[in-house]
Amino acid sequence: MIRSIWLSWVSDPTCHSVRQADLDPNPPQDRYKIPNTFPLDSGTTTADFVSFFLFWAGSLPAIWFPVHKIRHLFTVKSYFVPCAGIAFLIWAVVRAGGVGPIVRQPSRIHGSELAWEFVKGIMSSIANFATLIVNDPDFSRFAGKPRDALWSQLLTIPIGFAVTSFIGIIVSSSSSIIYGGDPIWDPLHLLEKFIDDGGSAQRFGVFMIAAAFALAQLGTNIAANSVSAGTDLTALMPRFINIRRGGYICAAVGLAMCPWTLLTSSNKFTTYLSAYSVFLSSIAGVMISDYYFVRLGYLEVKELYDARESGPYYFHYGVHWRAYVSYIAGILINVVGFAGAIGRDVPIGATYIYNLNFFCGFIVSSGMYWGLCKLWPVPAMSDRWMEVGDDVDDIRVAYDNQSGSQEFDDDQRAYKTAQDDKVV
Repeated sequence: MIRSIWLSWVSDPTCHSVRQADLDPNPPQDRYKIPNTFPLDSGTTTADFVSFFLFWAGSLPAIWFPVHKIRHLFTVKSYFVPCAGIAFLIWAVVRAGGVGPIVRQPSRIHGSELAWEFVKGIMSSIANFATLIVNDPDFSRFAGKPRDALWSQLLTIPIGFAVTSFIGIIVSSSSSIIYGGDPIWDPLHLLEKFIDDGGSAQRFGVFMIAAAFALAQLGTNIAANSVSAGTDLTALMPRFINIRRGGYICAAVGLAMCPWTLLTSSNKFTTYLSAYSVFLSSIAGVMISDYYFVRLGYLEVKELYDARESGPYYFHYGVHWRAYVSYIAGILINVVGFAGAIGRDVPIGATYIYNLNFFCGFIVSSGMYWGLCKLWPVPAMSDRWMEVGDDVDDIRVAYDNQSGSQEFDDDQRAYKTAQDDKVV
Protein backbone atom coordinates (compact mmCIF):
# COMPACT_ATOMS: atom_id res chain seq x y z
CA MET A 1 0.00 0.00 0.00
CA ILE A 2 2.78 2.43 0.92
CA ARG A 3 4.60 1.63 -2.31
CA SER A 4 1.44 2.47 -4.27
CA ILE A 5 1.12 5.82 -2.51
CA TRP A 6 4.72 6.74 -3.20
CA LEU A 7 4.58 5.63 -6.83
CA SER A 8 1.62 7.87 -7.54
CA TRP A 9 2.66 10.76 -5.31
CA VAL A 10 6.05 11.24 -6.96
CA SER A 11 4.33 11.15 -10.36
CA ASP A 12 1.72 13.77 -9.50
CA PRO A 13 3.40 17.18 -9.76
CA THR A 14 6.18 16.49 -12.25
CA CYS A 15 4.80 16.25 -15.74
CA HIS A 16 2.85 19.51 -15.84
CA SER A 17 6.01 21.47 -14.98
CA VAL A 18 7.75 20.02 -18.04
CA ARG A 19 4.81 20.89 -20.22
CA GLN A 20 4.49 24.34 -18.67
CA ALA A 21 8.12 25.04 -19.60
CA ASP A 22 7.45 24.62 -23.31
CA LEU A 23 10.07 26.63 -25.19
CA ASP A 24 7.43 28.57 -27.11
CA PRO A 25 7.20 31.99 -25.35
CA ASN A 26 3.50 32.16 -26.29
CA PRO A 27 2.17 28.64 -25.82
CA PRO A 28 -1.27 28.00 -27.34
CA GLN A 29 -2.58 26.56 -24.05
CA ASP A 30 -1.84 27.49 -20.48
CA ARG A 31 -2.67 25.18 -17.57
CA TYR A 32 -4.54 28.02 -15.85
CA LYS A 33 -6.69 28.60 -18.93
CA ILE A 34 -7.88 24.99 -19.19
CA PRO A 35 -11.37 24.68 -17.64
CA ASN A 36 -11.19 22.96 -14.27
CA THR A 37 -13.75 20.25 -13.53
CA PHE A 38 -12.32 19.26 -10.13
CA PRO A 39 -13.54 20.76 -6.83
CA LEU A 40 -11.38 23.53 -5.42
CA ASP A 41 -10.48 21.50 -2.33
CA SER A 42 -9.57 18.35 -4.28
CA GLY A 43 -5.86 19.12 -4.38
CA THR A 44 -5.62 19.06 -8.18
CA THR A 45 -7.02 20.59 -11.36
CA THR A 46 -7.98 19.17 -14.71
CA ALA A 47 -4.69 20.27 -16.27
CA ASP A 48 -2.64 18.85 -13.41
CA PHE A 49 -4.55 15.58 -13.42
CA VAL A 50 -4.09 15.12 -17.17
CA SER A 51 -0.37 15.81 -16.78
CA PHE A 52 -0.16 13.37 -13.89
CA PHE A 53 -2.02 10.71 -15.85
CA LEU A 54 0.31 11.13 -18.84
CA PHE A 55 3.37 10.70 -16.65
CA TRP A 56 1.80 7.74 -14.84
CA ALA A 57 0.90 6.07 -18.13
CA GLY A 58 4.34 6.81 -19.56
CA SER A 59 5.91 5.02 -16.60
CA LEU A 60 4.05 1.79 -17.27
CA PRO A 61 6.27 0.52 -20.14
CA ALA A 62 9.35 0.93 -17.91
CA ILE A 63 7.83 -1.45 -15.34
CA TRP A 64 7.85 -4.21 -17.95
CA PHE A 65 11.63 -4.51 -18.00
CA PRO A 66 13.79 -5.87 -15.16
CA VAL A 67 15.92 -3.20 -13.55
CA HIS A 68 19.18 -4.66 -14.82
CA LYS A 69 17.95 -4.33 -18.41
CA ILE A 70 17.36 -0.59 -18.13
CA ARG A 71 20.43 0.19 -16.05
CA HIS A 72 21.60 2.73 -18.61
CA LEU A 73 18.59 4.87 -17.70
CA PHE A 74 19.91 5.04 -14.15
CA THR A 75 23.38 5.84 -15.43
CA VAL A 76 22.00 8.86 -17.29
CA LYS A 77 19.98 9.82 -14.23
CA SER A 78 23.03 9.67 -11.94
CA TYR A 79 24.80 12.30 -14.07
CA PHE A 80 21.95 14.49 -15.29
CA VAL A 81 19.82 14.88 -12.16
CA PRO A 82 22.56 16.03 -9.70
CA CYS A 83 23.81 18.58 -12.24
CA ALA A 84 20.27 19.95 -12.65
CA GLY A 85 19.79 20.12 -8.86
CA ILE A 86 23.01 22.06 -8.37
CA ALA A 87 22.07 24.37 -11.25
CA PHE A 88 18.68 25.01 -9.61
CA LEU A 89 20.42 25.84 -6.33
CA ILE A 90 22.84 28.28 -7.98
CA TRP A 91 20.05 29.90 -9.99
CA ALA A 92 17.90 30.50 -6.90
CA VAL A 93 20.82 31.79 -4.82
CA VAL A 94 21.91 34.22 -7.56
CA ARG A 95 18.39 35.57 -7.95
CA ALA A 96 18.16 36.03 -4.18
CA GLY A 97 21.36 38.09 -4.19
CA GLY A 98 23.67 35.45 -2.75
CA VAL A 99 23.58 33.07 0.20
CA GLY A 100 23.91 35.91 2.71
CA PRO A 101 20.34 37.24 2.53
CA ILE A 102 19.05 33.68 2.77
CA VAL A 103 20.92 32.54 5.87
CA ARG A 104 20.56 35.91 7.62
CA GLN A 105 16.77 35.81 7.62
CA PRO A 106 15.54 36.23 11.20
CA SER A 107 14.10 33.18 12.87
CA ARG A 108 10.34 33.24 13.34
CA ILE A 109 10.40 30.90 16.34
CA HIS A 110 12.73 30.66 19.33
CA GLY A 111 13.58 28.54 22.34
CA SER A 112 11.96 25.17 22.88
CA GLU A 113 9.58 25.74 20.00
CA LEU A 114 12.56 26.03 17.64
CA ALA A 115 14.15 22.92 19.14
CA TRP A 116 11.03 20.82 18.67
CA GLU A 117 10.59 22.07 15.11
CA PHE A 118 14.17 20.99 14.48
CA VAL A 119 13.39 17.55 15.90
CA LYS A 120 10.24 17.25 13.78
CA GLY A 121 12.25 18.18 10.72
CA ILE A 122 14.68 15.37 11.46
CA MET A 123 11.81 12.92 11.90
CA SER A 124 10.30 13.99 8.57
CA SER A 125 13.66 13.45 6.89
CA ILE A 126 13.99 9.99 8.42
CA ALA A 127 10.44 9.19 7.35
CA ASN A 128 11.35 10.14 3.80
CA PHE A 129 13.83 7.27 3.53
CA ALA A 130 12.37 4.97 6.19
CA THR A 131 10.82 2.94 3.41
CA LEU A 132 14.33 2.24 2.07
CA ILE A 133 15.29 0.85 5.48
CA VAL A 134 12.46 -1.68 5.33
CA ASN A 135 12.70 -2.52 1.62
CA ASP A 136 16.49 -2.65 1.49
CA PRO A 137 16.52 -6.49 1.24
CA ASP A 138 14.68 -6.24 -2.08
CA PHE A 139 17.98 -5.07 -3.58
CA SER A 140 20.73 -6.10 -1.15
CA ARG A 141 19.79 -9.76 -1.64
CA PHE A 142 21.29 -9.54 -5.12
CA ALA A 143 24.71 -8.62 -3.71
CA GLY A 144 27.37 -11.28 -3.93
CA LYS A 145 28.72 -10.52 -0.45
CA PRO A 146 27.34 -8.58 2.55
CA ARG A 147 30.00 -5.89 2.27
CA ASP A 148 29.01 -5.22 -1.36
CA ALA A 149 25.79 -3.63 -0.11
CA LEU A 150 27.16 -2.10 3.08
CA TRP A 151 29.36 0.84 2.18
CA SER A 152 27.47 1.97 -0.91
CA GLN A 153 24.26 2.37 1.10
CA LEU A 154 25.95 3.57 4.28
CA LEU A 155 27.42 6.51 2.38
CA THR A 156 24.99 7.30 -0.41
CA ILE A 157 21.70 7.26 1.49
CA PRO A 158 22.62 9.70 4.30
CA ILE A 159 24.76 11.91 2.08
CA GLY A 160 22.31 11.89 -0.82
CA PHE A 161 19.32 12.78 1.33
CA ALA A 162 21.30 15.39 3.26
CA VAL A 163 22.45 17.15 0.09
CA THR A 164 18.96 17.00 -1.41
CA SER A 165 17.43 18.42 1.77
CA PHE A 166 20.04 21.19 1.85
CA ILE A 167 19.22 22.20 -1.73
CA GLY A 168 15.50 22.17 -0.96
CA ILE A 169 15.90 24.32 2.17
CA ILE A 170 18.11 26.92 0.48
CA VAL A 171 15.97 27.09 -2.66
CA SER A 172 12.76 27.37 -0.65
CA SER A 173 14.26 30.05 1.60
CA SER A 174 15.50 32.00 -1.40
CA SER A 175 11.95 32.18 -2.74
CA SER A 176 10.90 34.35 0.21
CA ILE A 177 13.71 36.78 -0.70
CA ILE A 178 12.91 36.78 -4.42
CA TYR A 179 9.13 37.08 -4.21
CA GLY A 180 8.49 38.09 -0.61
CA GLY A 181 5.98 36.50 1.73
CA ASP A 182 6.08 32.86 2.79
CA PRO A 183 8.62 30.48 1.25
CA ILE A 184 7.46 28.40 -1.71
CA TRP A 185 8.02 24.90 -0.34
CA ASP A 186 7.30 23.05 -3.60
CA PRO A 187 10.26 23.46 -6.03
CA LEU A 188 8.03 22.82 -9.02
CA HIS A 189 5.82 25.75 -8.06
CA LEU A 190 8.95 27.87 -7.77
CA LEU A 191 9.94 26.82 -11.30
CA GLU A 192 6.55 28.02 -12.51
CA LYS A 193 7.28 31.39 -10.92
CA PHE A 194 10.57 31.48 -12.80
CA ILE A 195 8.69 30.87 -16.07
CA ASP A 196 6.52 33.92 -15.50
CA ASP A 197 9.53 36.16 -14.87
CA GLY A 198 11.71 35.62 -17.92
CA GLY A 199 11.96 34.98 -21.63
CA SER A 200 12.93 31.99 -23.73
CA ALA A 201 16.31 31.49 -22.02
CA GLN A 202 14.63 31.23 -18.62
CA ARG A 203 12.01 28.90 -20.04
CA PHE A 204 14.77 26.67 -21.39
CA GLY A 205 16.41 26.53 -17.98
CA VAL A 206 13.12 25.61 -16.34
CA PHE A 207 12.51 22.98 -19.03
CA MET A 208 15.85 21.28 -18.34
CA ILE A 209 15.41 21.30 -14.56
CA ALA A 210 11.83 20.05 -14.83
CA ALA A 211 12.98 17.30 -17.21
CA ALA A 212 15.53 16.28 -14.58
CA PHE A 213 12.72 16.08 -12.02
CA ALA A 214 10.74 13.87 -14.40
CA LEU A 215 13.72 11.58 -14.99
CA ALA A 216 14.42 11.38 -11.26
CA GLN A 217 10.81 10.46 -10.49
CA LEU A 218 10.74 7.86 -13.25
CA GLY A 219 13.85 6.19 -11.84
CA THR A 220 12.43 6.36 -8.31
CA ASN A 221 9.16 4.79 -9.44
CA ILE A 222 10.97 1.91 -11.09
CA ALA A 223 13.66 1.15 -8.52
CA ALA A 224 12.14 2.09 -5.18
CA ASN A 225 8.41 1.63 -5.78
CA SER A 226 7.36 -0.83 -8.47
CA VAL A 227 10.21 -3.29 -7.85
CA SER A 228 9.70 -3.25 -4.07
CA ALA A 229 5.93 -3.67 -4.38
CA GLY A 230 6.40 -6.42 -6.95
CA THR A 231 8.81 -8.26 -4.67
CA ASP A 232 6.43 -8.08 -1.71
CA LEU A 233 3.44 -9.23 -3.75
CA THR A 234 5.50 -12.05 -5.25
CA ALA A 235 6.24 -13.32 -1.76
CA LEU A 236 2.54 -13.11 -0.93
CA MET A 237 1.26 -15.06 -3.96
CA PRO A 238 4.25 -16.50 -5.84
CA ARG A 239 2.11 -18.85 -7.92
CA PHE A 240 0.17 -16.02 -9.54
CA ILE A 241 2.27 -12.85 -9.19
CA ASN A 242 5.79 -12.07 -10.32
CA ILE A 243 7.71 -8.81 -9.88
CA ARG A 244 6.40 -7.39 -13.17
CA ARG A 245 2.74 -8.11 -12.38
CA GLY A 246 3.21 -6.81 -8.86
CA GLY A 247 4.60 -3.56 -10.25
CA TYR A 248 1.52 -3.07 -12.42
CA ILE A 249 -0.78 -3.86 -9.49
CA CYS A 250 1.09 -1.21 -7.48
CA ALA A 251 0.59 1.33 -10.27
CA ALA A 252 -3.13 0.57 -10.55
CA VAL A 253 -3.73 0.83 -6.80
CA GLY A 254 -1.71 4.04 -6.64
CA LEU A 255 -3.88 5.68 -9.28
CA ALA A 256 -7.05 4.68 -7.44
CA MET A 257 -5.82 6.24 -4.17
CA CYS A 258 -5.97 9.84 -5.48
CA PRO A 259 -2.48 10.82 -4.24
CA TRP A 260 -2.89 14.48 -5.18
CA THR A 261 -4.93 15.00 -2.01
CA LEU A 262 -1.63 14.69 -0.08
CA LEU A 263 -0.31 17.80 -1.79
CA THR A 264 -3.00 20.28 -0.78
CA SER A 265 -0.56 21.71 1.76
CA SER A 266 2.91 21.05 3.11
CA ASN A 267 1.43 20.36 6.57
CA LYS A 268 -0.81 17.62 5.22
CA PHE A 269 2.07 15.97 3.42
CA THR A 270 4.44 16.06 6.42
CA THR A 271 1.62 14.70 8.59
CA TYR A 272 1.29 11.80 6.17
CA LEU A 273 5.04 11.21 6.25
CA SER A 274 5.02 11.08 10.04
CA ALA A 275 1.98 8.82 10.07
CA TYR A 276 3.40 6.16 7.82
CA SER A 277 6.77 6.40 9.55
CA VAL A 278 4.99 5.14 12.65
CA PHE A 279 4.22 1.85 10.89
CA LEU A 280 7.60 1.50 9.20
CA SER A 281 9.54 2.15 12.40
CA SER A 282 7.79 -0.79 14.08
CA ILE A 283 8.55 -3.07 11.15
CA ALA A 284 12.19 -2.00 11.08
CA GLY A 285 12.49 -2.52 14.84
CA VAL A 286 11.29 -6.12 14.63
CA MET A 287 13.51 -6.89 11.63
CA ILE A 288 16.67 -5.44 13.20
CA SER A 289 16.02 -7.05 16.58
CA ASP A 290 15.32 -10.47 15.07
CA TYR A 291 18.45 -10.60 12.91
CA TYR A 292 21.04 -8.81 15.04
CA PHE A 293 19.96 -9.34 18.65
CA VAL A 294 17.88 -12.53 18.70
CA ARG A 295 19.32 -14.77 15.98
CA LEU A 296 22.78 -13.15 15.87
CA GLY A 297 22.89 -13.33 12.09
CA TYR A 298 22.09 -17.05 11.98
CA LEU A 299 19.59 -18.21 9.35
CA GLU A 300 18.76 -21.69 8.14
CA VAL A 301 18.58 -20.63 4.53
CA LYS A 302 16.91 -23.72 3.13
CA GLU A 303 14.24 -23.72 5.82
CA LEU A 304 13.23 -20.18 4.85
CA TYR A 305 11.66 -21.70 1.74
CA ASP A 306 10.04 -24.65 3.51
CA ALA A 307 6.37 -24.45 4.54
CA ARG A 308 6.33 -27.64 6.61
CA GLU A 309 4.78 -27.34 10.05
CA SER A 310 7.94 -28.84 11.54
CA GLY A 311 10.09 -26.08 10.05
CA PRO A 312 11.76 -23.56 12.39
CA TYR A 313 10.03 -20.61 10.69
CA TYR A 314 6.49 -21.99 10.68
CA PHE A 315 5.85 -20.85 14.28
CA HIS A 316 2.19 -21.14 15.35
CA TYR A 317 -0.03 -22.00 12.39
CA GLY A 318 2.27 -19.94 10.18
CA VAL A 319 1.99 -16.82 12.38
CA HIS A 320 4.90 -15.40 14.37
CA TRP A 321 2.85 -13.90 17.19
CA ARG A 322 5.89 -12.33 18.93
CA ALA A 323 6.56 -10.19 15.86
CA TYR A 324 2.94 -9.05 15.58
CA VAL A 325 2.68 -8.18 19.27
CA SER A 326 5.92 -6.18 19.04
CA TYR A 327 4.77 -4.45 15.86
CA ILE A 328 1.49 -3.36 17.43
CA ALA A 329 3.29 -2.19 20.59
CA GLY A 330 5.55 0.02 18.48
CA ILE A 331 2.49 1.58 16.85
CA LEU A 332 0.53 2.08 20.06
CA ILE A 333 3.25 4.25 21.62
CA ASN A 334 2.56 6.84 18.90
CA VAL A 335 -1.20 6.52 18.42
CA VAL A 336 -2.26 9.21 20.89
CA GLY A 337 0.29 11.67 19.54
CA PHE A 338 -0.88 11.01 15.99
CA ALA A 339 -4.40 11.88 17.03
CA GLY A 340 -3.02 15.22 18.23
CA ALA A 341 -1.24 15.74 14.89
CA ILE A 342 -4.57 15.59 13.06
CA GLY A 343 -6.27 18.08 15.37
CA ARG A 344 -7.43 16.21 18.47
CA ASP A 345 -6.76 17.44 22.00
CA VAL A 346 -4.16 15.16 23.58
CA PRO A 347 -1.75 15.43 26.55
CA ILE A 348 1.45 17.34 25.84
CA GLY A 349 3.50 14.25 26.75
CA ALA A 350 1.89 12.28 23.92
CA THR A 351 2.78 15.10 21.53
CA TYR A 352 6.43 15.01 22.61
CA ILE A 353 6.53 11.24 22.11
CA TYR A 354 5.00 11.58 18.66
CA ASN A 355 7.59 14.21 17.74
CA LEU A 356 10.11 11.37 18.14
CA ASN A 357 7.81 8.89 16.44
CA PHE A 358 10.36 6.88 14.45
CA PHE A 359 12.78 6.41 17.33
CA CYS A 360 10.00 5.64 19.81
CA GLY A 361 8.36 3.08 17.54
CA PHE A 362 11.68 1.48 16.67
CA ILE A 363 12.91 1.22 20.27
CA VAL A 364 9.61 -0.10 21.65
CA SER A 365 9.06 -2.72 18.92
CA SER A 366 12.66 -3.95 18.92
CA GLY A 367 12.82 -4.09 22.72
CA MET A 368 9.46 -5.83 22.98
CA TYR A 369 10.48 -8.41 20.39
CA TRP A 370 13.79 -9.13 22.12
CA GLY A 371 12.04 -9.55 25.46
CA LEU A 372 9.35 -11.87 24.09
CA CYS A 373 11.97 -14.02 22.38
CA LYS A 374 13.85 -14.28 25.69
CA LEU A 375 10.71 -15.40 27.52
CA TRP A 376 9.48 -17.66 24.70
CA PRO A 377 12.56 -18.58 22.65
CA VAL A 378 12.20 -19.09 18.92
CA PRO A 379 13.90 -21.97 17.09
CA ALA A 380 16.96 -21.62 14.87
CA MET A 381 18.93 -19.24 17.10
CA SER A 382 22.65 -19.02 17.78
CA ASP A 383 24.65 -18.21 20.89
CA ARG A 384 27.33 -16.40 18.83
CA TRP A 385 27.50 -14.30 15.69
CA MET A 386 26.87 -16.66 12.72
CA GLU A 387 26.23 -14.52 9.67
CA VAL A 388 27.25 -16.22 6.42
CA GLY A 389 29.70 -13.65 5.12
CA ASP A 390 32.58 -13.04 2.81
CA ASP A 391 34.85 -15.79 4.13
CA VAL A 392 32.30 -18.62 3.96
CA ASP A 393 32.16 -20.65 0.77
CA ASP A 394 30.23 -23.65 2.06
CA ILE A 395 26.66 -22.64 2.82
CA ARG A 396 26.15 -25.72 4.96
CA VAL A 397 27.33 -23.64 7.92
CA ALA A 398 23.88 -22.04 7.72
CA TYR A 399 22.23 -25.30 8.81
CA ASP A 400 22.28 -27.16 12.07
CA ASN A 401 22.65 -30.94 12.21
CA GLN A 402 18.95 -31.56 12.67
CA SER A 403 17.39 -29.14 10.21
CA GLY A 404 16.83 -30.54 6.75
CA SER A 405 20.23 -32.24 6.69
CA GLN A 406 19.06 -35.34 4.79
CA GLU A 407 17.32 -33.27 2.14
CA PHE A 408 20.36 -31.03 1.87
CA ASP A 409 22.69 -34.00 1.35
CA ASP A 410 20.32 -35.41 -1.27
CA ASP A 411 20.33 -32.08 -3.10
CA GLN A 412 24.12 -31.93 -2.94
CA ARG A 413 24.45 -35.44 -4.40
CA ALA A 414 21.98 -34.62 -7.18
CA TYR A 415 23.84 -31.40 -7.99
CA LYS A 416 27.20 -33.21 -8.07
CA THR A 417 25.76 -35.89 -10.35
CA ALA A 418 24.44 -33.26 -12.74
CA GLN A 419 27.82 -31.54 -12.83
CA ASP A 420 29.59 -34.84 -13.52
CA ASP A 421 27.18 -35.52 -16.39
CA LYS A 422 28.01 -32.13 -17.93
CA VAL A 423 31.74 -32.90 -17.69
CA VAL A 424 31.27 -36.26 -19.41
